[in-house]
Amino acid sequence: MRNLMIFLALGTALTAGTGAAFAQEAVTVNGVQATRVVIAPPDSPLAAIIKDKLSAAYYGANPGGKGYADAQKLYYFYGSRHFEPLWVKVGADGVATFSPAAEKIIAVFKNAATEGFNPNDYLTPAIDVAAAGTDPDKLGALEAAFSAATLHYAHDAFMGRVAPETVSNAIDPETKSLDAADTLMKLAQSDTPDQVLLGLDPSDREFVALKAALNKMDDEAPQQAQVVIPPGPTLKPGMKDDRVALLRQRLSVAAPDTDANVYDPTLVSAIESFQAGAGETADGIMGPATLASLNQTGAKISREDIIANMERWRWLPQDLGKFHVLVNIPEFRVAVVEDDHTDFSTRVVVGKPSTPTPLFSNSIKNIVVNPYWNVPVSIVAKEIAPSMLRNPGYLAGQNMQIVSGASVIDASSIDWGSVTQGNWKYSIRQLPGGGNALGQIKFLFPNEHDVYLHDTPSKSLFANAMRAYSHGCVRVQNPMDFAGALLKFEPNLDATSLQKMFGPAERWVNLKTQVPVHIAYFTVRVDEDGTLHSYGDVYGHNQRLIDMLEGKAGAVAPSKTPLVSGV
Repeated sequence: MRNLMIFLALGTALTAGTGAAFAQEAVTVNGVQATRVVIAPPDSPLAAIIKDKLSAAYYGANPGGKGYADAQKLYYFYGSRHFEPLWVKVGADGVATFSPAAEKIIAVFKNAATEGFNPNDYLTPAIDVAAAGTDPDKLGALEAAFSAATLHYAHDAFMGRVAPETVSNAIDPETKSLDAADTLMKLAQSDTPDQVLLGLDPSDREFVALKAALNKMDDEAPQQAQVVIPPGPTLKPGMKDDRVALLRQRLSVAAPDTDANVYDPTLVSAIESFQAGAGETADGIMGPATLASLNQTGAKISREDIIANMERWRWLPQDLGKFHVLVNIPEFRVAVVEDDHTDFSTRVVVGKPSTPTPLFSNSIKNIVVNPYWNVPVSIVAKEIAPSMLRNPGYLAGQNMQIVSGASVIDASSIDWGSVTQGNWKYSIRQLPGGGNALGQIKFLFPNEHDVYLHDTPSKSLFANAMRAYSHGCVRVQNPMDFAGALLKFEPNLDATSLQKMFGPAERWVNLKTQVPVHIAYFTVRVDEDGTLHSYGDVYGHNQRLIDMLEGKAGAVAPSKTPLVSGV
């Protein structure tokens, strides 16, 4: 049934300051459902000017443009209260001042730098009460401009300043929205509107810690340059290396009375403690992974880095879920989190920069044991077809088969030289087994990118510090331990029961409690003790966001097709 919107102008029966965000009611007209919006007439000259200003902004906005919805809601909101001002007070002498509520909001604007914002984005000349003087036209414009500035700040605090999808086509966040009229009503009715605005920030522990780190950075003297350990041979206990002196400096370990370049037991112990804290094998051997962690952890983190990471926290859903899964791409790790505390964490392999793992939120709904791998068409065209031209036995050697419905197609009947992504009409699947690209188990959260978490037979890649090798999916180093942590609230399912299903046949398990999963991109993380950790910008998202926040880069063109799929 069609929905219509009916405008109704009322007289004095609707008084200023109505309790609703804006007066609406559902009605039925000739069998058609409609929403009636009440627009009350202005009761004062100033109110009439406010109406004219808001009406011009609303009807002059492009219905498909960014500001149309807010302009519409502002008009409806003020219309429900006879367009009487919220923020501007006019004395008997005609001189205007801001209301106490407006003054508290202005204080928030002045302190916007503590949020990583630019105060000048909100403290514009348009809200200069002194400049308005006693001119009714300017006072009407001032009222409208102040509401617009307040909504601008509220939007930035709740949703971020940059639309996520404009940073990269590989960012596909959950849609968040801010009810403009409801926000204004809450601000107008509150004795502490400043706290209402500040309450729009994410409440997650790490966001709060990043904000504290930002303010501490602003208060402190410039940081001392981080000690960087240069690359070299893997360092084992007892070895002698010129880098040992830098290693001692990096870990604050005093040099012995003997040769300071010997990797002695004291320094080995310090490395083991560092490795344990970084989630690595605490073997005391300084290989490439430990070296990368040493140079990233505690590295100089700029104000811009912290602000960009705070912005990405604002992109995430307001409620991540009391119990959820977080994949952090720059860290190459997945964690099971409960009440803002990490219950379990393990290494992952993510998408290559050319096939990046997309950022989005969803819920894990199914677990598949002994999975088939249904090969994406892009991989068929780009990898399998060339491999079949070189080696006609390639599919059989990979335990793969071509299927059409319930029929298996003979690979020799295919003209592999003519296969393209557009003309491929069959499916290729890899049978369950030890060499299956998905390993023995996968964790599904259905999405348009065909991305999921899964096991892998390629275990050696987890030893590398930089682990961006996949076509977009997320490979889990310890999938059964991850499963055990994930199934904490499943009454009749655990890792042991899943292992009992191992075999030649694919088995599907539906979770009774779906678990929210968030694939995120944080180049700065904060431990529960407040320690900051820095990670590489593997896809360049962080630097691009910094450039966009500073007005140095524009938005990317929207993608018309999913960018990634596969393992």
